[in-house]
Amino acid sequence: MFQTVSVIGLGYIGLPTAAMLASRKLRVIGIDVNQHAVDTINQGKIHIVEPELDMLVHAAVTGGYLSAQTNPVPADAFMIAVPTPFFDDLSPDLTYVEAAVKSIAPVLQKGNLVVLESTSPVGTTEKICQWISEARPDLTVPTDSAQPDIHVAYCPERVLPGRVVYELIANDRIVGGLTPACSEKAKALYQTFVTGECLISDARTAEMSKLTENAFRDVNIAFANELSLICDELNINVWELIKMANRHPRVNILTPGAGVGGHCIAVDPWFIVHSAPEQAKIIRTAREVNDFKPQWVLQKILSTVANHSLHKPSVACFGLAFKPDIDDLRESPALHIVNDLAEAYQGKIYAVEPNVEKTTKLAANVELVSVEQGLKADIIVILVNHKGFGDLDFSKNTLINVVGPLRSAG
Repeated sequence: MFQTVSVIGLGYIGLPTAAMLASRKLRVIGIDVNQHAVDTINQGKIHIVEPELDMLVHAAVTGGYLSAQTNPVPADAFMIAVPTPFFDDLSPDLTYVEAAVKSIAPVLQKGNLVVLESTSPVGTTEKICQWISEARPDLTVPTDSAQPDIHVAYCPERVLPGRVVYELIANDRIVGGLTPACSEKAKALYQTFVTGECLISDARTAEMSKLTENAFRDVNIAFANELSLICDELNINVWELIKMANRHPRVNILTPGAGVGGHCIAVDPWFIVHSAPEQAKIIRTAREVNDFKPQWVLQKILSTVANHSLHKPSVACFGLAFKPDIDDLRESPALHIVNDLAEAYQGKIYAVEPNVEKTTKLAANVELVSVEQGLKADIIVILVNHKGFGDLDFSKNTLINVVGPLRSAG
């Protein structure tokens, strides 16, 4: 049914998906506007950090099954995996999805399948049909015809950074087509590499399912983060408290941190709030709690600086990624804390991120340094619990730890 598949967007989801399809000996053409990413992939290398992905991409490229370019070409199926951020007013920004759809519209042919993977507000899959119709009035879409020329479906990714290669295969997938035929066609595509169950639903339910999964996690994280604020006010060790409370057989409190980041949990709940603002009360409150946590951490740092014995002590912030052991800085609370600190404090500020060699996302007066250099700072702030931080000696530094017991490299 599918001989050629085009993946639009070669980032943290698109590239692993493209490589996985290519590993099943499908001809895969990856499309991305980033020329550096395209050139890197065509060399059989990767431009992101993800375990096992480098070997998968290298094998797919050298085997002739995967290539990358900047302009779409005809294919049997198109998978869209582009960013879906939000605007300053927290409303969804579908600019990238719309641009991706309009870029493939000229090369669409009768019988093609278009699948959206990007996490999106309810109704986005239907908008894809609208954009296709505007660009290609010669083609029918599922919102206009029961037997359309172009099949359209939604299948959200649900993988964990650091385990993407495994979870792309093993996790169950929700396939929501705009018609039953769309669902079946999309299911057939995913079954070329997914060993988990492909569950068929409608597009709106699939869209809401992805948002619900991340909103559920956000609410639970918010409980832990709010608990850390309460415990700080009452002079209670929150880590000890959670350890004790979790001995109850039906209690499983998560670990508080510097906030919530990434392109999923920190974003998706706002899509629900935007769609149903009067009803999404708990979801909104959870977002507000988690969005406040970085501000609370910043005030902790500034208070420590103000009460330090040295005038303008140096500060090293350990961890920039939005979660442990990855290089992804998207919506990272740690990154926001460091840059906000740079605005509020004129002393020396260092950032330590073992998974990032360089970045343009740091404020000009923040220096990205090695672990060894970071350990020389007067104040050390642990913002991300990367493996190996637990093996370091912080006894000579003033330590602010907002992530709990640190992990060793072993």
